[in-house]
Amino acid sequence: MIKLLKQIRQNLNQRPKLWCSLTGAITAAALPPHYFWPALFLGFSHLLWQLNNALSGKKAFAYGYWFGFGFFATGLSWVGNALLIDAMSFGWLYPLVLLAAGGFFGLFTAVPAALSFYFRAGYARWLAFAGFWALSEWLRSFILTGFPWNLLGSTLAFNLSLLQAASLIGTYGLSFLVLLAVSTPALILTKQNRRAFYLGLGTTFGILLLLFGFGQWRLQKFQISAGDIQVRIVQPAIPQAMKWQADTLENNFADYIALSRSAGFENTDFVIWGETASPFPLDMDEAHLKQAAAAAPANGYLITGAIRYAFDAESGYRPRNSLLVVNAKAEIMAAYDKSHLVPFGEYIPLRHLLPDWIKPITGVIADFLPGQGLQALQLAGYPSFGALICYEIIFPSQVAAKNPRPSWLINLTNDGWYGESAGPYQHLVTTRLRAIEEGLTIVRAANTGISAVIAPNGKIIAELALNRRGILDAKLPKQLTISTTYGQNGNIIPLILIFLNIILAFYVSSRSL
Repeated sequence: MIKLLKQIRQNLNQRPKLWCSLTGAITAAALPPHYFWPALFLGFSHLLWQLNNALSGKKAFAYGYWFGFGFFATGLSWVGNALLIDAMSFGWLYPLVLLAAGGFFGLFTAVPAALSFYFRAGYARWLAFAGFWALSEWLRSFILTGFPWNLLGSTLAFNLSLLQAASLIGTYGLSFLVLLAVSTPALILTKQNRRAFYLGLGTTFGILLLLFGFGQWRLQKFQISAGDIQVRIVQPAIPQAMKWQADTLENNFADYIALSRSAGFENTDFVIWGETASPFPLDMDEAHLKQAAAAAPANGYLITGAIRYAFDAESGYRPRNSLLVVNAKAEIMAAYDKSHLVPFGEYIPLRHLLPDWIKPITGVIADFLPGQGLQALQLAGYPSFGALICYEIIFPSQVAAKNPRPSWLINLTNDGWYGESAGPYQHLVTTRLRAIEEGLTIVRAANTGISAVIAPNGKIIAELALNRRGILDAKLPKQLTISTTYGQNGNIIPLILIFLNIILAFYVSSRSL
């Protein structure tokens, strides 16, 4: 056995970058929907162990980079499925997506690794690495428009109780606690003394028990009961390859209307369609607006995703990815335009500077015009609601207008691009985390994905499975909103927690503990 351990250690020392990339890839198995938590202990303990063996900050940077390369290339591999919708034209780009995801986002793990190298190995480095990693997740939410996906806090979503602390410290705070808990084996192996052993075990079990205990208390405190507002989510599960075909547009539109008007329609307050459910610009197309109005209840509203157009002085008419509220009289009562656009999906950064060989690819990506930002939409007789379209839901503390603040949120989306992959399940988890953080009820409507009604404590009241065609009728909770510390203060609380931890790491390092 001792001989085997020595051989493993020798192999790890000979190919540290390869092993870091492999353990990074394995660590991604802890993300939704798999939740293989042992991978977290293996991956992060191995990375910290390699950092302890690094001879320079440059080596530490490289080990962190290759770990991040494996983690993000694997954890974001589902993004490439969008290219397989037209595999003949774009399938060849799939490997490039993996390389790009790992290559770019690996930098966000390399920097925490390099910074933590300058703290003394053991307690200080363990604390510093957890703090710098969580800080890098926050930075990743806004650098180059941001992409805060694969946050470690989401690995707790297998149990609703464990997520409840997001109402205090947000997902970034959860990520910090998760990393402290799962990297203790490296601390124990580094120090190899009784104090480290008991501190490591105590930290791991203490964090998990604290999260679970707080979550149980909070779920008991905020019991969810049904209110009076009835919503109907329409999920036609139209294959993405058919969604925009010219010869299927009318049939798809009619299908939405027919599903909307099925049994129980007369008792509905809101019929909700997914992102770009209407391919027609209803604000300019009176004929299709009148057809859509048939899906609006007599005393309620149809809320639909739609493409509409706005004039831009520099480039003429440009599309907007929008949400429209339509009544039974075929009147548009409110609208919201998506403001946080998807890079390389809804616009191309620095499009005019790209080389000629890639311009045929960029030519098929629309150049959308962003909206004016978050709003609270008010309809007579109903509590105000905020609108979010697809990707906008993934940004902690950036989903609800502050003044006035909405009472609930509607998230229109379409995960049909990503097929049977981890993407749609991870997208649902991020929505649940936003509900807990903000204390707001969220209605998630997808062309296909996982449509759901989520209570302000993150509990799924009702859901319609991925790729399942049908309608989802549900009553919104009587208590649409719960006041939360995170909702009031945003990322101030987790950032204070992270910075205090880094200060503690400096102190511990200076005392040679």
